[in-house]
Amino acid sequence: MTSDHPATLTVVGIGADGWAGLGGTSVSALMSADVLFGSPRQLDLVPAEVTADRVTWPSPLLPALPGLLEAHHGRRIAVLASGDPMFHGIGATLVRLAGAGRVRVLPHPSSVSLAAAALGWPLADVDVLSLVTAPVEALHRLVNPGRRILVLSAGAETPARVAGLLRDRGYGTATVEVLEHLGGPGFRRVAGTAGGWPDPDVDPLNVVAVDCGPGPATSLVPGLPDATYDGDGQLTKREVRAVTLAVLGPVPGELLWDVGAGSGSIGIEWMRAHRTCRAVAIESHPGRAATVRANAAALGVPGLRVVEGRAPDALAGLPTPAAVFIGGGVTRDGVVDACLAALPAGGRLVANAVTVESEAVLAGWYAKLGGELTRVAVQRGSPVGGFTGWRAMMPVTIWSLVTG
Repeated sequence: MTSDHPATLTVVGIGADGWAGLGGTSVSALMSADVLFGSPRQLDLVPAEVTADRVTWPSPLLPALPGLLEAHHGRRIAVLASGDPMFHGIGATLVRLAGAGRVRVLPHPSSVSLAAAALGWPLADVDVLSLVTAPVEALHRLVNPGRRILVLSAGAETPARVAGLLRDRGYGTATVEVLEHLGGPGFRRVAGTAGGWPDPDVDPLNVVAVDCGPGPATSLVPGLPDATYDGDGQLTKREVRAVTLAVLGPVPGELLWDVGAGSGSIGIEWMRAHRTCRAVAIESHPGRAATVRANAAALGVPGLRVVEGRAPDALAGLPTPAAVFIGGGVTRDGVVDACLAALPAGGRLVANAVTVESEAVLAGWYAKLGGELTRVAVQRGSPVGGFTGWRAMMPVTIWSLVTG
């Protein structure tokens, strides 16, 4: 069947209970469709009385989507999605591609809602992580004493990987429970502890529930202990880091450039401030760049992008930042200029200096553009014989500016 009207795109959420679990509106949308998109498993849930042409998703899917929609222009398109299409699902992708005005979404309870109901967990108090699109290291950011986490699995191997990460983090007593085929006749629960995970055969269609229980805590506030980071000493120290990040002011969804990243601490703690914060770490030393990647994974922000190269050349082509931190390279010609040029109106630039020469550069920019100039001097107590004395760290000069 074809028609002259523009393509109508309806996304229908369907659960493991299949056709029997659909409401009347969803059934009507599928019955009236000209073409039906979905995975083989989803298409098998729809009875033969639905006469639409059936199209199995290609792999990889995202690059093929525009062409698929264009190929069926003018037809009534129905798309099958697991659970709630707008929760880590194809619905959100289609809205971005076609626009909200062209997409009608008919949700089904998500696997997260079904899992919370089965466990008796208040969903508002639970952290949710999808490992379909993120590596397992992203779980590090959520693990803390007493926290409950629902993990959307990438497959049958996910529960064992989750248990291994928890065990390595010192959460061997954490409860790990696998919930298979939520909402369907094949629903099953398999429970154990992270330290004694039996690694049973599990269905790829599962959600992993984690009850952390007791274990070592990791603060979400900027200024993690210096020992948290591996590296060769190129690290913005804890006290200065906390002040620097306060001046940078992470905002959800914003992008930071961390220029001269060293051990990566500024970019990492920027991203830990909110799950949607993004950062690019620019580091010219290959060994340090590798350390940045390892530190980011260990602290739950494996999505930190690392660019190996020297500013200002390495900055070319990077996405526009909302904020820039210059932790190294302020004395190099063109670095501050390039960072300022990249910032939009209202963007924030923060640069730190510990040498006389770099301080002079920041003083010059302050005299030229204004902003704020701050010096931070930190002393830490340390043993002096049988007593305790103060040992001064190198003072740090911080220049910050909001662009006009």
